[in-house]
Amino acid sequence: MPSISAKGQAMPASPIRKLVPYSEEAKRKGRKVYHLNIGQPDIPTPEVAIRALKNINLNVIEYSHSAGNETYRKKLAGFYSKLGINVDHTQILITTGGSEAILFALMTCLNPGDEVITPEPFYANYNGFATTAGVKIIPVTSYIKDDFALPSIKEIEAKIGPRTKAIIICNPNNPTGYLYSETEILHLREIVKKHDLFLFSDEAYREFCYDGEKHFSAMQLEGVDDNVIMIDSISKRYSECGVRIGALVTKNKEVLSTALKFAQARLSPPGLGQIAGEASIDTPENYFMEVNAEYTARRNFMVDELNKIPGVYCPRPKGAFYAVVKLPVDDSDRFAQWLLESFEYKNQTVMIAPASGFYSTPGLGKNEVRIAYVLKIEDLRNAMIVLAEALKVYPGRV
Repeated sequence: MPSISAKGQAMPASPIRKLVPYSEEAKRKGRKVYHLNIGQPDIPTPEVAIRALKNINLNVIEYSHSAGNETYRKKLAGFYSKLGINVDHTQILITTGGSEAILFALMTCLNPGDEVITPEPFYANYNGFATTAGVKIIPVTSYIKDDFALPSIKEIEAKIGPRTKAIIICNPNNPTGYLYSETEILHLREIVKKHDLFLFSDEAYREFCYDGEKHFSAMQLEGVDDNVIMIDSISKRYSECGVRIGALVTKNKEVLSTALKFAQARLSPPGLGQIAGEASIDTPENYFMEVNAEYTARRNFMVDELNKIPGVYCPRPKGAFYAVVKLPVDDSDRFAQWLLESFEYKNQTVMIAPASGFYSTPGLGKNEVRIAYVLKIEDLRNAMIVLAEALKVYPGRV
């Protein structure tokens, strides 16, 4: 039998999705599974997007420009302008989700063997993107005791070597929910300017900032226009994960022209998704106000309930809809599987994401999990009760 490629063997499985077979088996047993493991919002997609898809008046769904429909890019540039991000449509490349934008950025800016620094814990799929592009993730550790704040300039600079070409951040952060401040983003500007690095800023959760906090985009940094590449997505903003539309945004002309060649190789981004994305820009402001209020309430409830459980610590995230939680367990991977395989409380259990999959440094995250508060408070209440009961009887409690 022919052998599988080295890259295929190196490609990591998703730590978020690898427990799916155990979840499916639990459901076959008739158990209710509360999904706290994945960032799939239950918030309705804006009506303007649904209406646009229902009222499509096309005889042929044809290829778009490889950079995306011009009408969409122009409208998106107007959307960014209202946020203080001043770009025109020629500086926007529409992609198949934010995932493709990250891949294009890595393949455009880094050679195989080059390194990209990122604070850990980090979005687990960065590992997969890096493997695909043949580059190496270099982690700089942030800690739960600091609420996962950005490591110091000194710590980040200590990771810079001859193969370092970029830094990537997710702001607000997945998996921690940490919102990087303007001061922290300015520190990154100092580093990328001094060492002439690219700064990839994944801003898929921009709209999810709480407690009156404001998002500061890397695109608002001055003096580093050629260094900054923004990654964007409509998946979470409009609860449209399935339409697979994202964007790569930069003022660096060489990056854009090179990324466009990768875009041409895949022909065009999804046509129906672009229709939904373009229509979604007309979503009324009260939609976001209601969503923000709902997630704030969910966050407050979940964090308070978690911190009532003996041995559990959960910081209060300022953004996104995730939290990394410290648990009194020996191994979060083992605990997550045990919850689905061996535990039930009133015929219910919970599915969580072990945090070890969000770290690159071996051994870290073994007593932490990522929890997504994407369920209604009634379901969150039941899930927190189930989790508390599970921790009482888990054989590997420490």
